[in-house]
Amino acid sequence: MPKLSTRLTTFYDGGCPLCSREIAHYRKIDQEERIHWVDITQEADRLASAGLDLSSAMRRLHAQEADGRLLSGVDAFVAIWQRLPGWHLLAGLVTGLRLTGPLEWGYRRFAERRFRRRCAEGACAID
Repeated sequence: MPKLSTRLTTFYDGGCPLCSREIAHYRKIDQEERIHWVDITQEADRLASAGLDLSSAMRRLHAQEADGRLLSGVDAFVAIWQRLPGWHLLAGLVTGLRLTGPLEWGYRRFAERRFRRRCAEGACAID
């Protein structure tokens, strides 16, 4: 697996069952701790330092590179996958075949539906 010299900070909705399961899987295989995982339902105060507000963070997965660059959606997933054993192959496939655009189209629709459902549950009013 290619070595990435920088650590990635990932902001995710820990109150979302699907999101939590996926992140738990990633965390389990992130043995080298290349990713710092931030559950925005527990650490919403961390968002401002990344230039995010709660509404934006709840709408999509976000990741911040060590140089401060903020990624979201499929780009954030690709950055995560690049750092995980085995998953870096998927990241290479997605970028090599230029699939980020079509995947982003689908992710945008999924993420908006998930956001509306989480807000209906009251999650968008986290203090």
